[in-house]
Amino acid sequence: MEYLKRGIVAVPAEAGIFVSWRLLGTEAEDTYFDLYRIGNNQTRKLNKKALRNETHFLDKTADKGKNYTYFVKSNTQHQETDRDFAKYTAHQKPYFPIPLKTPEGYTPNDVSAADLDGDGTYEIILHQTGRSKDNSQKGQTDPPVIQAYKMDGTFLWEINLGKNIREGAHYTQFLVYDLDRDGKAEIVMKTADGTRDGTGKFIGDPTKNYVNENGMILSGPELMTVFDGQTGAEIHTVDYQVPRFEGSLNPTNEQMAETWGDAKGNRIDRFLGAVAYLDGKTPSVIMSRGYYTRTAIAAWDFKDKKLSLRWLFDTESSEENKKYRGQGNHNLSIADVDNDGKDEVVFGAMTLDDDGKVLNSTGYGHGDALHVGDLDPANPGLEIFDIQERFDDAGAHFRDAKTGKVLWKLPSAVYSKASKFQGPGRGLSLNIDPRYEGSECWASGAGLKGIYTAQGKKICDKNPPANMGIYWDGDFLSEILDGTVISKWDWKNERSNVLFEAENFQCESNNGTKKNPALVADLFGDWREEVIYRTADNRELRIFTTIIPTKHRLYTLMHNPQYRLSIVWQNVGYNQPPHTDYYLDESVKEMPEPDIFTVSPKTDN
Repeated sequence: MEYLKRGIVAVPAEAGIFVSWRLLGTEAEDTYFDLYRIGNNQTRKLNKKALRNETHFLDKTADKGKNYTYFVKSNTQHQETDRDFAKYTAHQKPYFPIPLKTPEGYTPNDVSAADLDGDGTYEIILHQTGRSKDNSQKGQTDPPVIQAYKMDGTFLWEINLGKNIREGAHYTQFLVYDLDRDGKAEIVMKTADGTRDGTGKFIGDPTKNYVNENGMILSGPELMTVFDGQTGAEIHTVDYQVPRFEGSLNPTNEQMAETWGDAKGNRIDRFLGAVAYLDGKTPSVIMSRGYYTRTAIAAWDFKDKKLSLRWLFDTESSEENKKYRGQGNHNLSIADVDNDGKDEVVFGAMTLDDDGKVLNSTGYGHGDALHVGDLDPANPGLEIFDIQERFDDAGAHFRDAKTGKVLWKLPSAVYSKASKFQGPGRGLSLNIDPRYEGSECWASGAGLKGIYTAQGKKICDKNPPANMGIYWDGDFLSEILDGTVISKWDWKNERSNVLFEAENFQCESNNGTKKNPALVADLFGDWREEVIYRTADNRELRIFTTIIPTKHRLYTLMHNPQYRLSIVWQNVGYNQPPHTDYYLDESVKEMPEPDIFTVSPKTDN
């Protein structure tokens, strides 16, 4: 796990300046803090008593028209952690802007966050998209562009994936994580002839053009590259597993159709990616191809600056594996579902064990939404809430993550053109109602209506938005994020009450009707989450953080292993919200300590 500093931030609030900072997952329960403010060359301690029950403070004595610097001191043994400062500038905006170098005709899209230089602060890694197409659509696209920025807006590098990588939600899955445990994150993604790294060096032959008359790329070498996080330089490149057709870089239509179900570039080019601790100690890269028919999932280790194949699951490798064809979603999740200290790959309706063998599968097939966590604390271990695209009796279902046993399900109800004669297209599982233990679940489409408890009891006939979740206000219930709106579910009156609207700050969401933010993650400050949006003119990212006080103190969500890996895959396919591997609720008195160690840049860099 990456080393983090305090992540202290200061933002204007109605009654003063709101300051918040991290409690680390490696710190003792009795850790306490003192908060200091520097202004007019004078340092002043702001709290009279040690701050033992909170990691935020409202500075009511500050003049919001002046410049200040804030820092905290703790009783921790690691003083370097406290050497972090929050700069407040006079008349500061209620967000943190990151000015962008957006290419002409491009739009800022998905974001990931990782520490690229080992300084204990996250950097921002941004996918810039030009002309984009779904796999089912013909037409030319623009090359995908990946950029890196520091939190203060400093531009670091740009990787251009080139004309031989098609732009679209299902093509470019960029994974950012410290793969070799040196305290600095790497970036790994699918590449091809003509990809240009962050130093300007080309991978393969930049003169090659494999784009066909339909705008598809169905021939030529397919590669996977690890890039250096500090410079964007290529570190190591291997052949992507699996290829379109074994033994040929230019397969025929018949060969592709036989293997993948069509020769149009639709089913064949559905890619997903993640990072998982398959041995419980070291991170591995997960890259896949296909989920409507054939499915191939490869696990890679990165050691001594080289990628090596750990295992490969392929539905075509045996008659036994063929029964698992078509079980993947437009997303995936990583979690230790069998509590053996090693991660599994939750691939839609199917779960692979840490050794690449099938642990369980419902056989329900492809879906568009997926949620994994301790959704029902009354059921031992983790649970999965999943939806089914095929119109059938499991439009939405809730299952035990370890065994795959379906605990309850909801049939698709309305077979209609409006639902494309399919099951639901959206589904969400969040703890939004304090009357019932566990996360509430709901789905939209195919006539599915209402909110259900973690035990499958219907408690409301209305549907809140089924998009993303975020921890924003002061309690341990989740808020709902849809487009640029954060709302609180009012369970008494069965309606959503708006808490925040990013559109008021000239921001927009991404991915059309999906209406995603660029990222939701606990990037800094206390345990609540931040949200990143692009501005309407595409010239900035804006990071918003809550200024609502809370009575709760909790270590940073980024030090929960499952949550941290959720941030890695959040940009993959259809974006889904991150989940912790523990249950968070007002009734919970004690949180489990994370079983982690952090890589110190002082000793490991």
